[in-house]
Amino acid sequence: MTSGKQLKTLDGFRETYGGCVASIGKFDGVHRGHLQIVRQLNAHAQQYNVPSLVIVIEPHPEEFFAEDVRDCPPRLSEAAEKVDLLKNAGADLIYLLRFDEALCQLSPEAYVTEILAETLNVQCLIIGNDFRFGHQRRGDYALLQVMGEQHGFSVVETESVQLGEQRISSTFIRECLAKADFRTVEAALGRAYSIGGRVMKGRQLGRQLGFPTANLALNRRNIPLHGVYACCCEIRTATGQEQSVRGVANIGYRPTVEKQGEAMLEVHLLDFEQDIYDADMTVTFCHLVRPEQKFDSLEQLQAQIARDIEAAKAWFATQSADADSEPTSDVK
Repeated sequence: MTSGKQLKTLDGFRETYGGCVASIGKFDGVHRGHLQIVRQLNAHAQQYNVPSLVIVIEPHPEEFFAEDVRDCPPRLSEAAEKVDLLKNAGADLIYLLRFDEALCQLSPEAYVTEILAETLNVQCLIIGNDFRFGHQRRGDYALLQVMGEQHGFSVVETESVQLGEQRISSTFIRECLAKADFRTVEAALGRAYSIGGRVMKGRQLGRQLGFPTANLALNRRNIPLHGVYACCCEIRTATGQEQSVRGVANIGYRPTVEKQGEAMLEVHLLDFEQDIYDADMTVTFCHLVRPEQKFDSLEQLQAQIARDIEAAKAWFATQSADADSEPTSDVK
């Protein structure tokens, strides 16, 4: 059985795999609730002797319909991050289902018949009871059950995962990130929250102000964090060198220097002077230093950056002794 493979197309799926046990959703953040779905998929896939398939809807429907994407829920993870996380979770196959006008106009009945039954030969569909699909979102869990009987596949409800009395969901994690509650976020995700990307050349403003930054473009229109954070960075250069560095991250829309800019993640690495352009960097957010704000002048911004760096250093100094060699987030 194949494991951890991303499918670029569904053409010839039945001939190659015979069928599958599948789940459909946005899987934003790939949190512990999603990991439980993968476990469900794999358990049922073993029973049917077919691969497990996670169908990830991209872009998110809210993004597709929104006139201003900043009005839709912030993304926890990009599509590529979802694929990697789902591979690590043990899904056999992952497919990004493009949400476009054609899919939007597809009737619920055609959705089930053409995609689930004819193309995928789904043996078992594991889905949330609040799942809506098809034109005008007319398809629901009850329709899936009825059509599943017609096409010979079973429909199983996803098992939720609780954190105390709270059901883990992408919405809950966004709420915790907005409050910089990184302890709860890590408990809900099963890992510390991080954002990764390629270090790119920016406007060199940080260097001009005396605080050079590593800049990561955020391939998402709306972001779940805004402000300045103490962070821990994992850097992987093109030569394969890896190192861990503490830093101060500014994530947001840079209101002081841009009127309408794209979201950007800028990290000033502490006690670090190497050239890391084109390196891959993962930024783990540890502690909120201050919210995002606009300054009246670059001089005010420069003075505040100096204070931010000192505040981040002070926070790192308060952490446990083992953080001297491997800094951690607020989660103990």
